[in-house]
Amino acid sequence: MIRTPSISQSALSLAATFARGLALGGLLCCFPVLSKAQTPSQVPITTVVTVLGPKSTVPPPVGRRDVNVMVGKARAPVTGWVAAQGEKAGALQLAILIDDSASTTAVGSQFREIKAFVQSQPRTTAVGVFYGTNGTVETALNFSPNHDAVAKALHLPLGRGGSSPSIYLSLSSLVSRWPATGGRREVLLIGTGFDALQPGFTDSYLDKAIHDVQRAGIMVHTLYSGSGRGGATLRGDIGPNNLAQLSQNSGGEVLYNGIVAAVSYAPFLQQLDMVLHNQFLATYTAGRSSGKKGDFRELKIQTEQKDVHLTYPKGVYVPGMQR
Repeated sequence: MIRTPSISQSALSLAATFARGLALGGLLCCFPVLSKAQTPSQVPITTVVTVLGPKSTVPPPVGRRDVNVMVGKARAPVTGWVAAQGEKAGALQLAILIDDSASTTAVGSQFREIKAFVQSQPRTTAVGVFYGTNGTVETALNFSPNHDAVAKALHLPLGRGGSSPSIYLSLSSLVSRWPATGGRREVLLIGTGFDALQPGFTDSYLDKAIHDVQRAGIMVHTLYSGSGRGGATLRGDIGPNNLAQLSQNSGGEVLYNGIVAAVSYAPFLQQLDMVLHNQFLATYTAGRSSGKKGDFRELKIQTEQKDVHLTYPKGVYVPGMQR
């Protein structure tokens, strides 16, 4: 009889350990090891886009597949396109910011139209009333869905003798204390647009305000109240031009014609109401910034749909790497 050599218990244990090691090694060859949570190279961004038909009318239907987005020089895939209406997507905080140096007569004569506009807003819109003064803002009433109370909070600006040296400093101050809500945040700015601190064609306070609202994703709609300092002179030209720059760069509407104050705000507020009821939340992905603080990039949103006009911010902030 042939006897099979016996295998000791220690040898069996060693063989099992070796086999487990081979198996584990095979797994490590197949799957990467993540020692730390990795930051995705793509980041989702949501931008408010206004969609209108010819002459600020109701637009034809526009879907996600009809929209193309470019962030910088790279195409950004559109992953979401939601109408900003209803209980969830329709949530809006609208700040009415009045320059305290604006003409008392010009603004006061329009209170009926402003109040009617406020009271016509849906219950998903919270409206606040703020006055630009001393480079900051005075709160007449914080954001509230009680539109009757908001209308009552309106009061006359101080006028030409007011203490508002730069409405753009006040706007930056408002933005800095305005927490993100996950919904739309927009401003209706009523004033001359003239900056007493930097009255020339270049204005660092305006530039900073544009930077601040773009970074925060806040649209600014501007309504020219008429020049309280010099009428239709050089100063009168600069103010409306400043306001137009602010609106165009933030994706807002320019709610006036030329350098003459509107006889009535009603048609311009009706235009703004059309804008607020035809906005979409466009979500797209962009390559994350390699810098820790992120960076600003040019934004282009286009559609091949006929008779459609898109309004959106001209730049977008892209977050940096998380560290």
